[in-house]
Amino acid sequence: MSPELELFAGVLVAILGGAAVGVERQRSGHATGPEARLGGVRTFTLLGTLAGIAGYLTGQGYPLAAGLLVAGALALVVAGYVRASKHDIDGTTEVAALVVLGAGVLGGLGQLRLSAALTTLTVLLLAEKPRLHGLVARLDETMLLAAARFAVMSAVVLPLLPQGPFGPAPGFRPRELWMLVLLFSGISFVGFAAQRLAGGAGYALTGLLGGLVSSTSVTLTFARLSAAHATQAGALATGAVAASTILFVRVAVVVAVLNGALLRRLAWYLGPPFLAGVVALALAWRSLHGSASAPSQLKNPLQFRAALEMAALFQVVLFAVHFVRVWMGEGGLLAGGFVLGLTDVDALTLSMTRSVSSGTSIDGACRAILIGVIANSLMKAGIAIVIGGRRFAWQTAASLAAMAAAGAVMLFV
Repeated sequence: MSPELELFAGVLVAILGGAAVGVERQRSGHATGPEARLGGVRTFTLLGTLAGIAGYLTGQGYPLAAGLLVAGALALVVAGYVRASKHDIDGTTEVAALVVLGAGVLGGLGQLRLSAALTTLTVLLLAEKPRLHGLVARLDETMLLAAARFAVMSAVVLPLLPQGPFGPAPGFRPRELWMLVLLFSGISFVGFAAQRLAGGAGYALTGLLGGLVSSTSVTLTFARLSAAHATQAGALATGAVAASTILFVRVAVVVAVLNGALLRRLAWYLGPPFLAGVVALALAWRSLHGSASAPSQLKNPLQFRAALEMAALFQVVLFAVHFVRVWMGEGGLLAGGFVLGLTDVDALTLSMTRSVSSGTSIDGACRAILIGVIANSLMKAGIAIVIGGRRFAWQTAASLAAMAAAGAVMLFV
């Protein structure tokens, strides 16, 4: 695209952005009637045009002229707010006008994507007013305080912790452990919020999303919750099964990115246990919809103490895995896969996929990954039985045992 066309496209994006916001303001009724705000589609389109011209003039070396144009538009917006505030102090339309001006100037300067993104987001926020207000109305003091504490934990405490490692191998890494605490607490909080907003199915959705990060942490968190809140056991078990099922998808994506040839063989091994997980999830979901779900009575959305205990347990197991691998040596590929799968299937997948390029057979790497997944399923089943409530224990453990059994069968096929 020639420079002239790029400049024209920037001004055009500014015009269209202003028009989009103006259409929303006109459609919502804020631009008409006795209590009309700043303007509608025509006013906002002209504001976008003016801002685009100002951006163009700035890029051509005429900042004074551009500044005068923007200042005139700002004066118009302020005057409109002063007039409208006599009967309504809402300033949404005027703030939207300021965004149109800023995004329009960016468009005139050639920042087409950023300008379009800003105006698109503005239109979305304006159009979704009823849903956003309804969402805020559902929030309570418990959720707001938990969100604030989590923000402090992640934005204040995390940057202050040293990276490490400290001590003997594999070492103690404070920042990584605190990230695990954030992960566990975050899953608890998201589950709490989703359950409040979506009812009993909220935990199922949370487990599905949390499984994209760590199915083990989801199982640990949900097992503890089920022990304290038996009425939510079915939803929590569904979430744990969903997390363990989505694990297969996560492994497949990692392998596909690193070594597509390995994926074709790995799909043969992981296909049956994945199908077992899908069937178990479908049955759990059906039972969830067939039963009533009592409202959540959780008082501690972050489950901070439990998260600290989980992180400490992870560190202990990490040392144990290291010493076992040193003792067994590199020759125990399958045994190493079983041990490493107890704590980190992702690390096992990465190491096995990369080891193919250094001489490990594709079939051997796939079998090691499968054994790691089986070990991880068995460990999560044990967690469900030892920590979880009765219904959570049998429902989750039975599903995980079915996945492990399907995987074990594939080892001998």
